[in-house]
Amino acid sequence: MKLEIHLDKLDDMAKYPTNLGYIGDLKLLQKQAVSIVGTRKPTQYTKEITVKIALQLQKANIAVVSGAAMGVDAIAHEYAGTDNTIAVVANGLDIRYPSVNRYLIEKIEQNGLVISNYCLGQKATKYNFVHRNEIVVALGDVLVITQADKNSGSITSAKFAKKMGKKIFVPPHRYGESPGTAELVKQGIAQTIHDIDEFLSHLGYNTTKQDTDDEVLIYCQQTGDYEKCVKKFGDKIFEYELIGKIKISNSKITVL
Repeated sequence: MKLEIHLDKLDDMAKYPTNLGYIGDLKLLQKQAVSIVGTRKPTQYTKEITVKIALQLQKANIAVVSGAAMGVDAIAHEYAGTDNTIAVVANGLDIRYPSVNRYLIEKIEQNGLVISNYCLGQKATKYNFVHRNEIVVALGDVLVITQADKNSGSITSAKFAKKMGKKIFVPPHRYGESPGTAELVKQGIAQTIHDIDEFLSHLGYNTTKQDTDDEVLIYCQQTGDYEKCVKKFGDKIFEYELIGKIKISNSKITVL
């Protein structure tokens, strides 16, 4: 469907995209949003930090914008919640690319928002990815790059963010793990995220939403048995441990 409304955020781009189409819920464009991008081959540490950031943004009701690619993009979309994410694709809306993310993209179409600046049937090209990246950056209030090599698409995204006057944030990495983000920090272009809640609070996002009615925490508090909790809630237990809501030790769960 053709996007008929004008998006002020896209005025920051070198040239406003005039062929925008969409599938999904346009109300997501009215929310505060953070753009998250990164490598297609993240380390385990990068996967975990991307999950943590996306989950905290979901908790704060902040939308996540990314490019639906393998790796960091897919993780960011999934853990932000498919009803709380905007995917910008580099091909026509009738193509779900990459095919490995087909199910995820379909879920975002159903629950969130998918945007494209390309005609139906048009396949992704190298230039399309660059233009896609510019739209991803423009739609976010700030840019987070969780891992990147030098001269990668993520570093191109950082250049767009700098031109648009948007702040860029990166997590700390061990030496050599993410040379692209290390260079951004060295040059003073990016700031390092040392504490996720502090980072979000600094941006004015509220992550202190009360959990008194959280059925997962209530069940964990009452039961405490790891196997029973996983059987009932599955990956939610993993998510809650990652963001520090619970602690798992000796097959027992403690609510923090």
